[in-house]
Amino acid sequence: MLARVNTFSIDGLETSPVTVEVDIRPGLPAFSVVGLGDTAIREARERVKAALLNSGFGFPDRRIVANLAPASLRKGGSSFDLPIAVGILAASGQVPAEPLEGLAVFGELSLTGALRACRGTLAVAQAARARGLQGLVVARSRAREAALVEDLAILPPATLREVVEVLSGGEAPSLPAPAAPARAATPSATDLDFRDVRGHAGAVEALRVAAAGGHNILLSGPPGTGKTMLARRLPSILPPLTRAEAIEVTRIASVAGVHRGDGLVERRPFRAPHHTISPSGLVGGGGWPQPGEATLAHHGVLFLDELSEFSRVALEALRQPLEDGRVAIVRGQQTAVYPTRFMLVAATNPCPCGFAGEL
Repeated sequence: MLARVNTFSIDGLETSPVTVEVDIRPGLPAFSVVGLGDTAIREARERVKAALLNSGFGFPDRRIVANLAPASLRKGGSSFDLPIAVGILAASGQVPAEPLEGLAVFGELSLTGALRACRGTLAVAQAARARGLQGLVVARSRAREAALVEDLAILPPATLREVVEVLSGGEAPSLPAPAAPARAATPSATDLDFRDVRGHAGAVEALRVAAAGGHNILLSGPPGTGKTMLARRLPSILPPLTRAEAIEVTRIASVAGVHRGDGLVERRPFRAPHHTISPSGLVGGGGWPQPGEATLAHHGVLFLDELSEFSRVALEALRQPLEDGRVAIVRGQQTAVYPTRFMLVAATNPCPCGFAGEL
């Protein structure tokens, strides 16, 4: 018997529709996953089998082939665990296949059958709505993130057994309540306020002008004069994010795996990479292209402390992001385009010793 499950593959910041086709037929017991998947997908066979058995479902003692179509699209990550498991259940008759036609399924499975969150949940929810699907099955810990997309039913089960109950006609779990924000031992960049600044009249006025016009700015002065302190408080005087900007910032943070909350990012991002960062870490790239610090600072502030210590190659890589507000990463036959509209704040000492004109 053949079953089909809708899901999505994340490539950079973009999503591509993927159909998980599961075929079960008589033959020597075997379980194969094909469709140009990476190591995490090949290892899904063991996770899926253990999750099914530990959840009390039968694992067919037949030949099982799971195809991730289109086969020409390179795929990676653990988010295909749940679609493959649901496809096996549907193909073996343990769950009805009809409800799967209008749903997308996205999530990782633990060996116990519990659903785990995956990066890019918001991007997948947006893609599901654009494809005309009615709902999305996603891990409960990322349900509120997916619920930011309107006109899409979010089904947030916590385990594989709850997924089966929902597909069998049971009542869908309600969205979890917002998590209470944890109090950090030390204040983060989002807790710092520009009103804390005392003195520095010239620097404060310069930063106010830069914030009002969205200009880049260079702070130069001896160590200990407050350059970093001023830069870290700059986001507090920037205009609030619009909803469209907040959705975009949340999507980027989710895909990059740095979204710590479960809802909308409401504050402008502040990124302060170390001066030893590589060009690909700054603007994006890698074997599997990933967004860099410039993209994570989109609609926010990118702070380069000790500017003179950054490598020339890394600084040259920032030219296109600053000029165009976007960067194109080309790897072989693959091209990824990332948004990079940020405010650049740099700080440096007036000379290598840091005290030119002060002593």
